Amino acid sequence: MAANRTAEVTRETKETQIRVSLDLDGTGLGEISTGIGFFDHMLESFARHGGIDMKVETKGDLHIDMHHTVEDTGIVIGQAIAKALDGFKGVRRFGAAYIPMDETLTRCVLDLSNRPYLVWKVNFVRPKVGAMDTELFKEFHHAFAMNAGACVHLETLYGENSHHIAESGFKALARALRQACELDPKTGGHAPSTKGVL
Repeated sequence: MAANRTAEVTRETKETQIRVSLDLDGTGLGEISTGIGFFDHMLESFARHGGIDMKVETKGDLHIDMHHTVEDTGIVIGQAIAKALDGFKGVRRFGAAYIPMDETLTRCVLDLSNRPYLVWKVNFVRPKVGAMDTELFKEFHHAFAMNAGACVHLETLYGENSHHIAESGFKALARALRQACELDPKTGGHAPSTKGVL
């Protein structure tokens, strides 16, 4: 196992103050505090199913709305993942997961390519889950993908319950990322690309 696949990233703006620390080779422990209950729940699930020990402390301008808090947290988590991966050396690179949750089925396919992209085919039947606007889930995933250097294709194949749609998406992303981050002995510790670098 590669030593010390850990990272800590701090980001402070007039809108948010965020600190994220994580260990890619952890056991899935999540200590999350964003001020948004449902978002905390999703990030705890992300840590658990990604096998990542992750601490997230976000203080945002929630008196305005939740947009900056959610998007900026996605930025910093993505940056921390990229930092811990250190040029994507020795990883499997690709990951895929199907996650069922009652009536909902979501698929995530991911490439740690350093060519960030998000394909988002997720529709919610309600404008909110708890107090959280469902449109913010796309903002999180986009910010995450752009800053992690990941090409992410996320699609809810079918589903009716907005809670299940959101949660299956976070779990699918986590499981696909977990697979992509796994160390592959066949790479010889190099980035898995014919270019030799990602």
